[in-house]
Amino acid sequence: MVNMNWKKNIILFLVSQNVSLFGSSLVQYAIMWYITLETQSGVMMTIAIVCGFLPTFFLSPFAGVWADRYNRKALIILSDSFIAIATLVLAILFLMGYQMLWLLFVMSALRALGTAIQMPAIGAFLPQLVPEDKLTKVNATNSSIQSLVMLVSPMLSGALLTLSTIETIFFIDVITAILAVLTLLLFLHVPAHAKALEKQTTSYFADMSKGFAYIKNHAYVKSFFFFCAIFMVLVAPAAFLTPLQVTRSFGNDVWRLTAIEITFSVGMMVGGILMASWGGFINKVHTMTLSCLAIGACTFALGVIPNFGIYLAIMVLVGISMPIFNVPSTVLLQEKVEGDYLGRVFGVLGMISSVMMPMGMLVFGPLADIIKIEWLLMGTGLLLFIQGFFLLGNKVLLEAGKPILKPEQ
Repeated sequence: MVNMNWKKNIILFLVSQNVSLFGSSLVQYAIMWYITLETQSGVMMTIAIVCGFLPTFFLSPFAGVWADRYNRKALIILSDSFIAIATLVLAILFLMGYQMLWLLFVMSALRALGTAIQMPAIGAFLPQLVPEDKLTKVNATNSSIQSLVMLVSPMLSGALLTLSTIETIFFIDVITAILAVLTLLLFLHVPAHAKALEKQTTSYFADMSKGFAYIKNHAYVKSFFFFCAIFMVLVAPAAFLTPLQVTRSFGNDVWRLTAIEITFSVGMMVGGILMASWGGFINKVHTMTLSCLAIGACTFALGVIPNFGIYLAIMVLVGISMPIFNVPSTVLLQEKVEGDYLGRVFGVLGMISSVMMPMGMLVFGPLADIIKIEWLLMGTGLLLFIQGFFLLGNKVLLEAGKPILKPEQ
């Protein structure tokens, strides 16, 4: 049941999460650039990415069950606190002179554990805060706010890496996490969902099995997850190898790495604003298809553009395309999946996200040390473009994408 003060609650929630995201983004960019600039190695980048995703794969199914069984706000607070403590320990170790590369890999893995708990909890928590007819606008607005954070954080992260040390960035992340946790604890008062208030009579594994059975028996969710799995493998080079490509092809300046993140974030912000105001096509799957075709074409273009200025312009277009896919696909799950199963469904989505991209990087990362990254981008871009037509031809997804008719009261 959505609280009458939902606007106040959603503002508090989005502020807390984006304050936390700001600190996390600083650390994420700092680690990525530190490894890129220190090693210029596709293998090292792949190890970092696998460490950052694999723990999420193993924990997500359990985290999805927790998000359905327990208070979702409490889970978000616990995961933020865990990440803050892990970051604080790393900062102290670095200050003591233990600046080994493997510590950054361990840190990426620990942060991934916190993310695994957060993702299904946040995805399932939003429909508790927001009326169903406002989900698209709220998800799109959140996407724009996140993009604004991602616009500022690479600039600040680059500046801090140049002027200060990586430890400074770690401490900023700890402070932002504390602020986020205090905001949720002190100001956001939302009752737990119905299942969390009940006495749990089934085991974790029984609940997990019910979640997998729910996905198996709902053709839309099953088809969507299969599509996402392939999409995430193909998008891995564009997501992770572009900083390495820029370092090799255009120059290893920090400002160039900052520039591609800024332009991508500007595009994401514009895409979020576009979705908040437009809302997409009547059928959400048509909107997702448009995004897929655009991402495929832009990924191909990143492999052929010889000019860095035009490269950045293409990055803006990639950024615009992302919310046009993410917003309607998230809202579809939030609308179609029963509330008691939302955590488990988002948990499985987190599991797919966490394993498919690293699987892609296990192939594309080592390949990036053998053949030019441009060829990888051209090949995956072409396949992503073709995949968009498969989405358009899926009758189950097209049916699911139609607007929901209000049930009779």
